Amino acid sequence: MAGGIATIDQQLENAARAFGTPTYVYFADAIETRAQRLQAAFGGRFALSYAAKSNPNPGVLSWLKAHVAFLDVSSIGELRLGIGAGWDAKRASFTGPGKREFELREAIENGVGELVVESVREAIAADRIAALLGRVQDVMIRIAPARVPKGFGDQMAGRPVAFGIDVECMHDELPKIFALANLRVMGLHIYSGTQCLKPDAISENYRTFIAVFREVSERYGFSPEKLVFGSGLGIPYHNGDAPLDLDAVASGIVDELDALKSEPRFSGTQLVLELGRYLVGEAGYFLTRVISVKDSRGSRIAICDGGMNNHLPASGHFGMVIHRNYLMHKVGGSDAGLEKVDLVGPLCTSIDRLASGVMLPRVEEGDLIAVHGSGAYGLTASPIHFISHAAPREVLVDQYGQHDVTRAFGAL
Repeated sequence: MAGGIATIDQQLENAARAFGTPTYVYFADAIETRAQRLQAAFGGRFALSYAAKSNPNPGVLSWLKAHVAFLDVSSIGELRLGIGAGWDAKRASFTGPGKREFELREAIENGVGELVVESVREAIAADRIAALLGRVQDVMIRIAPARVPKGFGDQMAGRPVAFGIDVECMHDELPKIFALANLRVMGLHIYSGTQCLKPDAISENYRTFIAVFREVSERYGFSPEKLVFGSGLGIPYHNGDAPLDLDAVASGIVDELDALKSEPRFSGTQLVLELGRYLVGEAGYFLTRVISVKDSRGSRIAICDGGMNNHLPASGHFGMVIHRNYLMHKVGGSDAGLEKVDLVGPLCTSIDRLASGVMLPRVEEGDLIAVHGSGAYGLTASPIHFISHAAPREVLVDQYGQHDVTRAFGAL
């Protein structure tokens, strides 16, 4: 951890003591190690683009600007956060199928690097706005492949989706975008699945991307400046999940990447790996304090000061069909004397449950629980205004110590 001195638990205890609970704690050195590991595995073939939606905390965004090449935003609010955190808008791309006209205008006015257009309608709107501003806006076209390999938890292609232009009709749609005078198509973008732990499926997915990139580039006779590969790289959230073998992913695709780059049309193309959860997810912990303990009808229940309102994914309401407990531990506890306990939050609803029958050392009032895998899609994905509890604190741990980076919530 920061400085290589304190253990994780010492840092978590220090954060809870200094800032209270519930609190998110993000470890910068773990993010840096993951970024370095990605570059080493792929041999520098990819530039990294951080998907802000996974965790748009301003402190995290500010720290990341020196560690990844690009920032991908999915709303004008995320672009504002990025700019506020010191990012140059030229390093940002703007994705999302529901961009509103004021968002397009503000993004173009701010000099966003690329708009990722996801429909002809959106491209026409962007072209009209760029013309009014007297600009030519760089765009990437997002394409939705016809299939996604088995093994992806959340699939965004191969079925009816809102994202991108379906590959089946792209040759009817793409010419209309290429013809717009105030847009310059400089790249292609595919993100068709996420949270995959199977290296073969990820490599196969990238091969699908390459085939689409080749077909479009050859058909329309252009040499793309950027090709964005949606990473799909997953992290282990639950007991029994095996961590992703990143070397196996790389070994399954680097030959195809090299073959693509060896073609004259792609020799100058920058390959970009867009990812969020894999970069920051395992670097974050959610801390919640046990307020009271109740034995009820044969079950032990620990009532915590943070719950579903702070961490919706851990409660099982963020895309899970069947609830599975996140990995977690009792801070300062040993592995001896494990017993089942249900962890619930402070809300007046029966669905406010962080864990069911999780095995932990005996939990008592005042104990501190750390939920793993909370650096991505934790606080950002949660209904923090439900029952009007105060939002959790957020703490960034880096080589200089612990910093309160709690974000302000409200209208953007």
